[in-house]
Parts: sequence; C-alpha cells; structure tokens
Amino acid sequence: MIQKNKLYQQLSDGHKSLSVLIDPDSFTTLEDLLGLIDLATKNDIAYFFVGGSLITKDTQRLIIHTIKNNCEIPVILFPGSNMHIDTDVDGILFLSLISGRNPELLIGQHVTAAPLLKKANIEVLPTGYMLINGGNDTAVAYMSSTTPIPMEKKSIAVATALAGEMLGLKLIYMDAGSGAKNPITPEMISEVKGQIDSPLIIGGGIDTIGKAQIALEAGADTIVIGNAIEKDPNLLIEVSNIIHEMNKELLSVSKKTGHLSQNE
Repeated sequence: MIQKNKLYQQLSDGHKSLSVLIDPDSFTTLEDLLGLIDLATKNDIAYFFVGGSLITKDTQRLIIHTIKNNCEIPVILFPGSNMHIDTDVDGILFLSLISGRNPELLIGQHVTAAPLLKKANIEVLPTGYMLINGGNDTAVAYMSSTTPIPMEKKSIAVATALAGEMLGLKLIYMDAGSGAKNPITPEMISEVKGQIDSPLIIGGGIDTIGKAQIALEAGADTIVIGNAIEKDPNLLIEVSNIIHEMNKELLSVSKKTGHLSQNE
C-alpha cells in the first residue's frame, strides 16, 4: 500500500528536482535502459516519467517493470491518452490540458480513466498541463489538436496556470514539447511561479546544463529532461550536481530563517 500523497509531498517540499522522461517510442535496448537506471540511481534523480503523446511500440510495460525491478526511484506515468494507463507505476500525472480547448483532454478521457484509477494502488496527481510554443511543431501539439501558448504571451500563461490552480489542480506542468527548438523562457517561468502556489514542472527543449540552470533559477521546482540525456548521458550528471548545490543553498537559507519544511 502506497503512502497517501507521498509523491505530491515530495514534489511540493520546496526542493529542486530532476525527472528523467522516457518515451517508449524512443526506447532502444534493455542494456541502454539499465545503464540509464544505474546512472540515475548514482546521481539521486528524483523521478522517472514514462510516457509520450504517441506510443506505437509495445515497450512501455517492459520499461516500467525494468525500472521498478532495478531501483527505488519512483515511476510516474506521463500518459498521452487513457489507452496508455498502466497501474504498476507509483503515480500518474492526471493531465488536464488546460492550455487547449479540446474537451477530450480537458475532462473527457479522465472520465473513462477514473474508475480504473480509483481501484488502482497508485497515487493520482491532478496536473494542469500547459503547452508552450517552443519554436517548432511538436508531436504533442499535433496529437492533442491544440495550439500552444505563444512564448511571448506571458499573461496568458499566468492566467491559465491560475485558473488550473483555482480549479483544484495540484501541479502545473508547462511543456514546450519533446525536441522543442527553444525551452520555455525564464521570464515566463518566473511570472507564472510568482503567481501560483502549486509546484511548477518545466519540460521541453532543456538540452544543456545552462538551460537547465536558467529554468531552475527562474522558478522551476522540477525540470524534465528526456531526449537530451539519450544524446548526452553526462548532462544528467551535470544537472544533478547543479540541483544538489541549489538544494544545499536552499536548506542553508531555511535554517538561517527558521523556516524548515517537514521533510528537512
């Protein structure tokens, strides 16, 4: 039996974290996956997100079971549709695509998935999912039939995130999409983070240590990196080191001000 709200408590404890995204359609070999798991374990990666906007390969279950059998890092499902649900994970991002107007991805598929998730022993994480225009067409925008929020329209992003939070969604996830030409700007991240109380997840286009650090410093609580790690595994090590140093500094500040979280 999972501890109720354990993942949400971790995501909202005020620390920075890195999640590695594994897209089943980008899966190469079991040997590569085991190497990634070993690297993630040695560098204290917080989460594995597993999923994608379009899954054509029958590898998702293998990926999930391999991770679960070889490490203690939580596996969180990042589903593109209710057809991608697997209840052998630790949690699921219950994504409502609040940046779009496609009713199926706002509430429709959730209705179908809810009875299954009610019976499953996994943590459901209600998440306001926002697509941001990263400078090129992405699979998630095409598959969801939605128009991403323009990068320069910070006020729309802020209002959308606020609306999601007011509707009771527990996490806000802003995503430029896999393979995005440009990551979400620090200005947009900062403005959204300054207006919401919910943990903020940022993904898409983070393919260098510099881009990762900029996103974290701008206000991202969790950053998500996928394709870039496949090309350069050392990026995982470098980002992990940055996050470790940032969390040490946050802890030091917390101790000085007397504001320690329960998890510290």
